[in-house]
Amino acid sequence: MITEGIRFLNFKKKINIKKTKQNLNLILSEKNQVIQSLSKDYKNSFKKKKINEYKKNLNFRVIGMGGSTLGSQTIYNFLEKKIKKNFWFEDNLQNNSKKINNKNLVNLVISKSGNTIETIVNSNILIKKENKNIFITENKKNYLHVLANKLKSEIVHHNNYIGGRYSVLSEVGMLPADLMGLKPDHFRQFNLLIKNKRFLNNLIQNVTATIFFLKNKKINSIILNYDEKAQNLFNWYQQLIAESLGKKGKGLLPVISSLPKDNHSVMQLYLDGFKNNFFTFFYTHENKSLKIKNSKILSSQKYLKNRNLSEVIYAQKKATENVFSKKNIPFRSFEIKKRDEKTLGELFCFFILETILIGKSLNLNPYDQPAVELIKLETKRILT
Repeated sequence: MITEGIRFLNFKKKINIKKTKQNLNLILSEKNQVIQSLSKDYKNSFKKKKINEYKKNLNFRVIGMGGSTLGSQTIYNFLEKKIKKNFWFEDNLQNNSKKINNKNLVNLVISKSGNTIETIVNSNILIKKENKNIFITENKKNYLHVLANKLKSEIVHHNNYIGGRYSVLSEVGMLPADLMGLKPDHFRQFNLLIKNKRFLNNLIQNVTATIFFLKNKKINSIILNYDEKAQNLFNWYQQLIAESLGKKGKGLLPVISSLPKDNHSVMQLYLDGFKNNFFTFFYTHENKSLKIKNSKILSSQKYLKNRNLSEVIYAQKKATENVFSKKNIPFRSFEIKKRDEKTLGELFCFFILETILIGKSLNLNPYDQPAVELIKLETKRILT
């Protein structure tokens, strides 16, 4: 257990961790604003008293792209049993938009730059006169700032030093979490985690092994996800890894696989195909699970008697890990014991620190995404 809520099995590769440890110490000693935004000392730019006015509403629509919505989608998806509100997410351009009753609807429109083309288009099409609106954007003249003033809507300032993919523990993720009825302060575990030796040692060993894999041409990081409520967590992780590290001809490709479904499609390739993959198992223990009906079980399948759905899924996960071990396929494994704000906050911190540390080890800037800007410019040129 690296925390009360997370059991973690690291890669079995034994490698010298000295350099990675030095890099982590450098990262934690720097007064980096992105790192500081993970801390309990970070001050959200929204006034809780003002946001409380919107909490009586039950229906919310989040409009944004990439990191502007993936964090809050993760929170809503992973903790849905604790949430009594309805949230819809508009995070793409689609002709068939979700049909939502606009009465008593609050739009939460998020874009750091305030000029994201997809967010502009969706805001233009979807926002109705009867809606209430909250805009999260930088404190400067941009499309969303102008629109918010025109609609006389609430404006929350997006700190300009936090990129979207790192913003989940800022107002971008914590304001929606607050509106969901969750406890934003419980997500902020950074200060405790950097004093947790087991957490830090596993983080260092994990990154050291990842660097070794990359240097040996293992470039596909494949997530074997056994928790359907964690799908958006790994959509968020996919952007975090790909956008932070995919530059200068370097990087790794995060691939999300849904298990046990993918046992019947791509697992053959994972086990016996090309060898440039390393894997992450992810499973969450559930307190309640559907029970198998004994009366409908044949004698040939009696091993299923008195079992529930979670036990079957867990058995498949353990069986797959055992086979991977026998075939010397590199993997790490997360088992989640508690589905709450604290545990999800710990996962956010682990993956963010992992990404920044890999970037430091590869001499990459994990905070920019220069190539993506080219597509934005070219799109504007074509439309013009």
